[in-house]
Amino acid sequence: MATAPNTRPQGRPAATKTKSAAAPIRSAPKTRAAEASITLSSKNYSSWSLRGWLIAKLAGLEFDEVMVSPDDADARKEILLLSPSILVPCLTHGDIKVWDTLAIGEYLDEVKPKAGLLPTDIAARAHCRAICGEMHSGFSSLRAALPMNLKGDFPGYKVWAKAEGDIERITSIWRDCIAKYGGPFLFGDKPCIADAMYAPVVTRFLTYHVAVDRVCSAYCKQVMAMPEMKEWIAAAKLEHEDIEELDMEF
Repeated sequence: MATAPNTRPQGRPAATKTKSAAAPIRSAPKTRAAEASITLSSKNYSSWSLRGWLIAKLAGLEFDEVMVSPDDADARKEILLLSPSILVPCLTHGDIKVWDTLAIGEYLDEVKPKAGLLPTDIAARAHCRAICGEMHSGFSSLRAALPMNLKGDFPGYKVWAKAEGDIERITSIWRDCIAKYGGPFLFGDKPCIADAMYAPVVTRFLTYHVAVDRVCSAYCKQVMAMPEMKEWIAAAKLEHEDIEELDMEF
């Protein structure tokens, strides 16, 4: 009697043991280092820190923040307007250091020309530089009478007569620019260096409930609605450090 051959049904191959391939090991993504850093003082009190930071943001620059404590002697002098020179903010970009707010703006306009930090038209650009310079070196009475304080809210605050003169000049600048360039920002539909320079004044007007006309009120709302301003103010609200006194030398 013939023995049936030891066969398996067709279509069902013999099972074979295989080793499963090991899952590839994925390394954690490397954090990309920022291309620059900017040294800042108090986000609640330091108007110059806000200006430099905002200019860097508008330039589209990637940067790390290096915070200096408000209790630092030099930083405190600058916030209280007692320092002979303002070295905060300070931008470090590669091997380059720039520490004056207007210098930071001019430098970033050179390295980020497509950001539109300055108007393209030569006359408008000259106008922009002029009002930025006026903010940079003037309005000392306003600075002294209405120090920046983003956590503060002072309705009915008495404004000095000298500061009222500064307020009139600033609101005149705003109205002139908006009428000339169409708004909603000072030089058209996008914020530029000029808006960064005057942004701390906007916060002062709101903190101390300074009455302004309809055009200037709309401009203040436009500035405060900027995502960059919202980011800065949110961080300022979280600051724990407080300067015990804001006594200015007038």
